Amino acid sequence: MTERVRIGFIGVGMMGHGMARHILLKGYPLTVMAHRNRAPVDRLKAEGASEAATPASLAAVSDIIVLCVSNAAAVEAVVAGEQGILAGGRPGLIVADASTSEPATTLRLAAQLQAAGMAMADVPVTRTPVEAEQGRLNTMMGGDPAVLAKLRPVIECYSENLFEIGPLGSALKLKLINNVLALGHALLACEAYAAARRTGVDPARLLDVVSKGGANSAMVQMLMPKLIEGDDSGLKFTLVNARKDFRGYNAMLRDTDMVAALGNSFEQITNLAVALGHGERFVGALGEVLAETGPTTQNDQ
Repeated sequence: MTERVRIGFIGVGMMGHGMARHILLKGYPLTVMAHRNRAPVDRLKAEGASEAATPASLAAVSDIIVLCVSNAAAVEAVVAGEQGILAGGRPGLIVADASTSEPATTLRLAAQLQAAGMAMADVPVTRTPVEAEQGRLNTMMGGDPAVLAKLRPVIECYSENLFEIGPLGSALKLKLINNVLALGHALLACEAYAAARRTGVDPARLLDVVSKGGANSAMVQMLMPKLIEGDDSGLKFTLVNARKDFRGYNAMLRDTDMVAALGNSFEQITNLAVALGHGERFVGALGEVLAETGPTTQNDQ
């Protein structure tokens, strides 16, 4: 029964707020953790959520904990750090990690949780904060089928499409591949926009032609119309986060001895953008950055 399953949620930022809110709206008792940005926490509390000060205290009052934090280091700190989930959880607790983490970290933390009688699943999401607020994310699930069966009703609260991928870590691997495919399209769209500007072609005419042919993509349509208007927010995902995903993808493939030729190139492009001080800007800003960056600047990085 819904009222018997207590949900903890750590990471109520741009994506996590909408996810947590839809869990709350479906009637689950929800506890969130204090966050440096009080606004989303306070909004959830106003709708009935409780608040915990540490992962350990949140774990003590939760049956399932959903994580939506920034990277693998943050996941490790929340799970295994001082006052982490391992310190406050009890046998039977399930940790569902919706972060874009690293598969190796997930497997290592899952082993620690299992030794303490707890379980872990990787449940990363795709789409944007807009769909998160609408409860329409795509979610991939990796882990033991019995654990996933317990998680499914909770994950469905904020998901339009849900895909069971395979064993633990497999959903994260697929998420990294998916992100590189999507972000690679985004970087190509930004470079095409920049190339049009630098060669004197009207970017609006570029968009007209691309929209009617095989070069069209969802990322082109998200990014380019706004870039033409001087707006880089078509994809609300920062360049430093894009670099993190490229790095995770490239590290994953190094373990397989596959050469990630495009993945490495994409990482270098985001390295340049971050080095030039644009890391906290959205990916679309790369259109402007590339259009205004000369060869001397690039060779200096």
